[in-house]
Amino acid sequence: MWILFTIIVVGNSAVLFVMFINKNRKSRMNYFIKQLALADLFVGLLNVLTDIIWRITISWRAGNLACKVIRFSQVCVTYSSTYVLVAMSIDRYDAITHPMNFSKSWKRARHLVAGAWLISALFSLPILVLYEEKLIQGHPQCWIELGSPIAWQVYMSLVSATLFAVPALIISACYAIIVKTIWAKGSIFVPTERAGFGAAPARRASSRGIIPRAKVKTVKMTLTIVFVFIICWSPYIIFDLLQVFGQIPHSQTNIAIATFIQSLAPLNSAANPLIYCLFSSQVFRTLSRFPPFKWFTCCCKSYRNNSQQNRCHTVGRRLHNSCDSMRTLTTSLTVSRRSTNKTNARVVICERPTKVVTVPAMSEV
Repeated sequence: MWILFTIIVVGNSAVLFVMFINKNRKSRMNYFIKQLALADLFVGLLNVLTDIIWRITISWRAGNLACKVIRFSQVCVTYSSTYVLVAMSIDRYDAITHPMNFSKSWKRARHLVAGAWLISALFSLPILVLYEEKLIQGHPQCWIELGSPIAWQVYMSLVSATLFAVPALIISACYAIIVKTIWAKGSIFVPTERAGFGAAPARRASSRGIIPRAKVKTVKMTLTIVFVFIICWSPYIIFDLLQVFGQIPHSQTNIAIATFIQSLAPLNSAANPLIYCLFSSQVFRTLSRFPPFKWFTCCCKSYRNNSQQNRCHTVGRRLHNSCDSMRTLTTSLTVSRRSTNKTNARVVICERPTKVVTVPAMSEV
């Protein structure tokens, strides 16, 4: 747990520090990443750290009010981490399906983030009533007691729907439309008349002019974050549902499995900063300017070399395609000029016999 706590706090603090240093480089994607990193940092400080302290002290010693407030904060930041991801997916959907709509994009992004935090707070309000300090096995604990198994089944079903199922469906719908849009706009063909004489029947147009490569890259990064979110949360949700519906018997082995699965959910908050670093060298470049992180320079150089090689290959392909287009254009112009010259030559040949016939007529007169 201490290793998980360290990775969450250090990773997300580094992302927030980089966003603060590069605050002049404003973009909606950086804004969403900052909000997600903030929610993940609170997951580490409120959820993981509190769990570590509770396991050390065994009993709850902070009182009933702290029990309600801390539990509410824990659930709120857990929901916010999920719904900020939903807001990010909706923003990527809008950026891909309406790429030229810049007028209200920042206002809409702020509204999406505010809505994500507000929904998280509303879904967390029942925790203020359900949790309270109770004496369990001779020790005071911050506990929730619903009584009947049916109440637990209803409670876990609602939590699973609001925390995982509904967000996963919204995110899946957004990315299904995004992938369909990128596929459709990347499959546009140039007509044969524009390609020129002697060219291929059709030529695939580059999607760079329709959807910028930076947007496609941010979509890939967000899709990776969503995939990790599903991988980390689905075992936790499925196991808890099976447990409250009586499909998993109580045993020491199952208790150990439950403890391991419960640690997978905070692992999502530890994986997100690693994904940011994987898709962007901005974190490495910014941190390498400071003495404790000088060793990041090696990562930056290797990343930069790979990026330059990929960029050179891309530019080479574009130059090759442009040369093919220029050759096609030159060939078509040459053919058209030759055809024009041949037409003019025929006109001159047709006019000469008239002059020859006319001259003898004048001499006879």
